[in-house]
Amino acid sequence: MVRKKSKIRTKRKTRKEVKKPSVRRTVAKKPMRISTVKGHVCPECGGTNFIADQSRGEVYCSKCGFVMKEEIIDTGQEWRAFDSEQMSRRARGGAPLTFTKHDKGLTTEIGKGLGELYKVPARKRAQYYRLTKWHKRLIKSKDRNLSFALSELQRIISFLNLPRPIHERIARYYEQAVNKGLVRGRSIESVVAAITYAVSREFGSPRTLDEISEASGIEKREIGRTYRYIARELGIRILPANPVTYVPRFCSMLGLSDRVQARAIQILNKAKKYDITSGKGPTGVAAASIYVACVLIGEKRTQREVADVVGVTEVTIRNRYKELIDKLGIEEEVEKKVKED
Repeated sequence: MVRKKSKIRTKRKTRKEVKKPSVRRTVAKKPMRISTVKGHVCPECGGTNFIADQSRGEVYCSKCGFVMKEEIIDTGQEWRAFDSEQMSRRARGGAPLTFTKHDKGLTTEIGKGLGELYKVPARKRAQYYRLTKWHKRLIKSKDRNLSFALSELQRIISFLNLPRPIHERIARYYEQAVNKGLVRGRSIESVVAAITYAVSREFGSPRTLDEISEASGIEKREIGRTYRYIARELGIRILPANPVTYVPRFCSMLGLSDRVQARAIQILNKAKKYDITSGKGPTGVAAASIYVACVLIGEKRTQREVADVVGVTEVTIRNRYKELIDKLGIEEEVEKKVKED
């Protein structure tokens, strides 16, 4: 049976009425961390609001003062720090878990190279060397696979300048592929490149097959074949790429202003309403819209310059350009701007 609090503690609501010097009031000038705890019912008054007094280690009813729990263990840190240097020196917690490392960041390492060997007494060096060698030998094949694949992934992510969330998701998908045995019979590089292509599209920051191929050194045909297989087996459902998602990056690479970028997106949104973009390559449509926006805004870029940056041919840009200005009804406006230039 839960014991009741003493009379002084039970009558918390009448504490303001008692006019006598209280040691607690004079000493406890610094604010206490008090939070409201819900989900329980007080056996005395039926109240549902409770206060957790962390300074005393108690949980009591805010209505009648009945103590529900006492002597609660404090799970916080037992040390204090007054600046960032003390905080980093006294903290014992490590970095958060991450899928971008084969052991989630919980590495067990015996020494850091041969330099550590000479810090050990001479009679213990042979034992130290044996421990280090066997520790490396006892790593499982899955960990070796993940270690190599994630180092390759780090290189591709850095080359393509992709953000951290995409990096984490790719690493998670790759581990799932390893657990299901999807990597067997295929090169690690092709699987990593295929998952990178899928996840970058999934997160709305797509990279073209040419860019992925250049970063990984794998042929486009092999990446496409592996991508279809991995997406089917892992249940990754990727919608057709939206040309709008390519516009900001291509405009940045061409050194164009925000006005051109906004106008290109506006052209693509109109083209989508008229169903002009269906069945056409998203990069070619995005390149054509950027070229049209450059002409309308007055920032000169040739079709050759746009084609080199986007990775399509001038013929593709020319064909998409003619379709856009014809079906959107801006042919006269574009021709007028061209003549003015």
